[in-house]
Amino acid sequence: MKQVIKMTSLIGLLLALSIPVFAKGNLVVYSPNSDTELQSILYPFGEKYDIKIILQSMGTGECISKIKAEKANPQADVMFGGITMGVYLNNKDLFQKYVAKGDENLPEGYRNTTGYFTNYLLSGSCLLVNTDLEKKLGLNITGYADLLNPVLKGKIASADPTSSASAWAQLCNILLVEGGYESPQAWSFVEALIKQLNGKLTSGSSAVYKGVYQGEYVVGLTYEDPAIALLQDGAKNVRVVYPKEGAVWLPAASAIIAGCKNIDNARLFMDYLISDECQKAISITTNRPVSPKFPNTNKYIQPLSSINVAYEDIMYTATHKVQIENKWSDLWVKNN
Repeated sequence: MKQVIKMTSLIGLLLALSIPVFAKGNLVVYSPNSDTELQSILYPFGEKYDIKIILQSMGTGECISKIKAEKANPQADVMFGGITMGVYLNNKDLFQKYVAKGDENLPEGYRNTTGYFTNYLLSGSCLLVNTDLEKKLGLNITGYADLLNPVLKGKIASADPTSSASAWAQLCNILLVEGGYESPQAWSFVEALIKQLNGKLTSGSSAVYKGVYQGEYVVGLTYEDPAIALLQDGAKNVRVVYPKEGAVWLPAASAIIAGCKNIDNARLFMDYLISDECQKAISITTNRPVSPKFPNTNKYIQPLSSINVAYEDIMYTATHKVQIENKWSDLWVKNN
């Protein structure tokens, strides 16, 4: 009898602590994230809880399109990464409310204020430069202004900001530091940059940094994680440039898909993303955790104190996303 009482008490305690003792089954994930995040976050989660991860990797725009197409019969449980305030505001019906355990312990600016998406790391805009090609052209690229050099026409890699989260972040970053989101000066710069692209856009975010590394482009508009990963993996022909005009850091987020089939596992994944275990794991990768308890220790990542950090008006860019995208698209058509 004592043994039964002890076991019953233990189970009650575990339930009270909301510890998922018997987590199992599947988690179907759509994600635009890099291998770094998949290997350091997603797969360790599956191993920890004995959950089978079924992953489909695709760009942010593709993720949203697929979730929309499957809305009547959702095939995925989670969109891992790619969620921004703009994506959420324009697609509220695609996601399900959930606030992860421990969200209240995050810095105020990174908490789940909408009730729908969980911020788990910081992603920053940067340029990736092929140093061999840069040297050959006699350049020293330090910021956005250098991209307008005529010798770089057709040699700059960029994805489409209407479908790529990293390219969208770059567009907003450029508008901000070149004069403001509605500034004619800033939009003139964007148009000049579009001309420099010479009618070429990459197939997605990954094609930007891969194209620079492989020597197809001199410089690419990308983001910190995959750029730092190249350095960490031993690449000698690239360097990371944080634009002297200013670089924006934004929280990367994930969300549960409305009507998903594996809701318990999806909620558990959101909890895991901001757990001390996951945040500590992120701190030794090519990313920056949202939790201040675990500053990044990767030797290839520059401290923010040494970078000119710019601060985006997240609500403005979110509520004006369609207008900004349309204006960019009009300029693209006009110049190509």
